Amino acid sequence: MRKNAFSLVAFAALLSPVLGHWNFESLIVNGKDTQPYEYVRRTKNSNGPVEDVNSRDMICNKGGIDDDVMSATKTYKVSPGDQVGFRVRDIWGHPGIQQVYMSKAPGTAQSYKGDGDWFKVYSLTTSNLTADPIWWAPFVNNQGIKDFSFTLPTDLPPGQYLMRAEGLALHSAGTYGGAQFYIGCAQLEVTGSGKGTPGPLVKFPGAYTGYEPGILVGLWWPPLRNYTAPGPAVWPNNCEDHSPNTLGKPSDGDCTPLAANARG
Repeated sequence: MRKNAFSLVAFAALLSPVLGHWNFESLIVNGKDTQPYEYVRRTKNSNGPVEDVNSRDMICNKGGIDDDVMSATKTYKVSPGDQVGFRVRDIWGHPGIQQVYMSKAPGTAQSYKGDGDWFKVYSLTTSNLTADPIWWAPFVNNQGIKDFSFTLPTDLPPGQYLMRAEGLALHSAGTYGGAQFYIGCAQLEVTGSGKGTPGPLVKFPGAYTGYEPGILVGLWWPPLRNYTAPGPAVWPNNCEDHSPNTLGKPSDGDCTPLAANARG
């Protein structure tokens, strides 16, 4: 594909950036969708992104750790091995990746501001590495996903947690501060007797500097041939998903390979 074609794609992606914004409005458990902002903390920036990796908004988005938002959000009881995920408000609107972190609350999830340790449990990245150019698993053929799910680790210890969805839009990520983080936090109570030790552990803010090659990355020219997602390894299996699990379709697992014509 020639450079001018890349320029046209880039221009189309940047032409109406606000129309591509989204947030995570509801929790999905075992194929069941819940009500908007019933178990997911409501944001106070509508569907806008966070662009400062050093901001406390990196925890649960703007308003996500405000007392009024926390007290209005309920906590959903789940079991290790359940299929959980989020519905997207509007549509996942830009090329990029989808990751999920969890943090165990010292008390209740409803009263937890997310200032403890976080570990990554899911990473949906590229679906193909091709000549024209990389395909992004949440955003294929200019169509963004409207929901996604993954499997809670079977060894996840019991307790109350925040589950943090992080969509990372990369259409403007060629300059520092240009990457856009779309964040939403659900409140969960995990049952069972899991005895795993989640990790590696990070904090928000602090997990990212903004200079990671998966955050500060030029998307359009020259063509991108490799991509490394920011943050720690996924617990417990250190793998990436390359095919989204969406409502109404059978899950193909959370550790799917790249398409057959992948490079890198």
